[in-house]
Amino acid sequence: MTQFVQQLVIRGLTLDGQRFRPSDWAERLAGVMSQFRPAGAVGDHLTYSPYAVPVVLDGVRCVLVDHRLRDLEPLAWKFVCDFASDNKLQTTEREVPGPLRP
Repeated sequence: MTQFVQQLVIRGLTLDGQRFRPSDWAERLAGVMSQFRPAGAVGDHLTYSPYAVPVVLDGVRCVLVDHRLRDLEPLAWKFVCDFASDNKLQTTEREVPGPLRP
């Protein structure tokens, strides 16, 4: 049985189509969010949170934000949404197959 995951996609393009700068904005945003992890997740080195991952989609830097972050840490969810809004970045929603979680 496949579980689907809702994601907010923050695109590195402004509402008027300009590339957002600095060029490493997605990695910076995901780095800030790296502390938010599923319960019991541990590791011995710094990694991105599974709830906020930088990616390149169609040649555009993006951050995929898992909707489960909203329940885990509402202020973190508000932070990423406000970041997108304040910087007038394009956002979309998508649903993708994800791992089964308890």
